[in-house]
Amino acid sequence: MRKKTFDTVTYIEETAVLLDLKVRDEYIDEVVNNFELIRVIAEVVNEFPLPPEVECAPIFEA
Repeated sequence: MRKKTFDTVTYIEETAVLLDLKVRDEYIDEVVNNFELIRVIAEVVNEFPLPPEVECAPIFEA
């Protein structure tokens, strides 16, 4: 199975249009860098194995 590639720039551009959000040209590189960092962190979290008996908590409290 091929791993899907994620095009961060396209995602940011299309999401900005949907949200009517203006991302200035001088900020786009840093926005892309931040999304790439978030993606890498999310991959680490999502790859962490959980045993089958672990259930999602319906309510999170601090």
